Amino acid sequence: MTRKQVSIWPILILGLLAALIPGRGWAAPASDSPVIHILYFYSTECPHCRAVEREILEPLKAQYPNRLDIRYLEIGDPTAYELLVRTEEYFRVAPEKRGLPTVVVGDRILIGEEEVRQQLPCLVEKCLAETGADFPPIPGIREMLEGVGNFPSYPGLSVEPGGVGICTAEEASACAVGAPIWMAYFYQVGCQECSRAEADIRYIRQRYPQLIVEEFNIYEHAALAQWLAERVGRTDFHTPAIFVGEDALIGEREITPQNLQALMEKYATTGAPKVWADFNPEMGLAGVLERFRALGPLTVFLAGLADGLNPCAFATLIFFIAYMAAGGYRGRQVLAMGSAFTSGVFLAYLAVGLGFYKVLDLLGDILTMVGRWLYGLTALFCLVLAVISFLDFLKARRGRMEEMTLRLPDRLKKQARAVVRRGQRVSAYVLGAFVTGLLVSLLELACTGQLYLPTIIFVVSMPALRARAVAYLLLYNLAFILPLIVVFALTYFGTTSVQLGIFLQKRTAAVKLGTAAVFLVLAVWLGVSLALS
Repeated sequence: MTRKQVSIWPILILGLLAALIPGRGWAAPASDSPVIHILYFYSTECPHCRAVEREILEPLKAQYPNRLDIRYLEIGDPTAYELLVRTEEYFRVAPEKRGLPTVVVGDRILIGEEEVRQQLPCLVEKCLAETGADFPPIPGIREMLEGVGNFPSYPGLSVEPGGVGICTAEEASACAVGAPIWMAYFYQVGCQECSRAEADIRYIRQRYPQLIVEEFNIYEHAALAQWLAERVGRTDFHTPAIFVGEDALIGEREITPQNLQALMEKYATTGAPKVWADFNPEMGLAGVLERFRALGPLTVFLAGLADGLNPCAFATLIFFIAYMAAGGYRGRQVLAMGSAFTSGVFLAYLAVGLGFYKVLDLLGDILTMVGRWLYGLTALFCLVLAVISFLDFLKARRGRMEEMTLRLPDRLKKQARAVVRRGQRVSAYVLGAFVTGLLVSLLELACTGQLYLPTIIFVVSMPALRARAVAYLLLYNLAFILPLIVVFALTYFGTTSVQLGIFLQKRTAAVKLGTAAVFLVLAVWLGVSLALS
């Protein structure tokens, strides 16, 4: 045996002993390896949550085995939801900023699919490169997560989940857990804020099983909504809205678990009657009619015009304009596509006003999910166009017009014009513009109208005032599409005016810079709208 062979044995023996020590195999990370503790709040009804789990969390766990301690907290569990509420309080999340999924890593909170996608991978990498990340110091968090003791509840939340059944409107007399608390909840189809309000209500119902909730679609119950709002002295009604006893919570800023908890404490002993049982439909109808008669054409027109200035429709419209400009479409082709898109928007709102909202109500969360995807994709598209336009500005300023990106080569321009002359593809794009206008309008429905549109829609169903209501509905819709008409008219004029074309060609750099600014503003506008939804 050589000296070199003898020196190997101590190493082999030490390695064998290390492998035999329980819990200390080579596959496990060293004791000083940083670990990241992550809180992940989600809902089984949230499609964005499923996407985050499948496309973000699972790949991260595979990339960093034994380094990520992810706690999955489904907010259908009252305790998990309570932890989410305390987490939002700890990080001082504004009510309108709340959302799902929510991910907590150390001293950072990420809300919504986009934030998680953009920031979580880099945040994990940064924490692993340092000292890991512990759970935030929220009171009671370790006891709940480790199963030792009970997670502290809010004062008054003494009812244990599963101890008793939850009261329902159909079986209110069977409730034996205290005086019933009746709540009227008003929602609107596709309303992002309504989704979180409903999660808050589900949580409170599990803690207060005597709470009985009746839900009302604002389009069908505008008279009741106005009657309840006037009853408690509120003139700022919009969805989501909650009425309990002599109190009301209106909008996402007011409908929070804390405010709902305060309401429950107020009525826990005495209960809250079903105040809308005293609602006289004839008197309520009189109130709606009075409001309707007070609207006037100018008010309806201005309401439609204000609602028509929404970012998603504009961004989609500019997408078509940018595509047609790059593809060599001019004059009548621009006019045809603009008319199709605008007609789709107009007919969608007209259909909703005439009763199609009942079909939308069946779609539920599908509209919400598609709407968020449309916002996100359009914002990304606008951001890309902003960058390309700015690069074209730099090229134009240096006199290199032929190198600009948003400009087709002459050969492709000739092919595009030949296609236009033959009438091919143009009809398909016109049809696509019409369908897109329809879809965008349906997705934007929850962001429009306040109580004006619901009031008009409600009165449309009344034979005596149907003609006037339909006229107001048409006026509202015309005002709604007016901004789109102006944009397309300017685009049509810009593609047919020789003088304007010469003027713009001489100032290509300035035009490109202005275009970049417009796309950037649209991207920010859409991004903010998405973050607040």
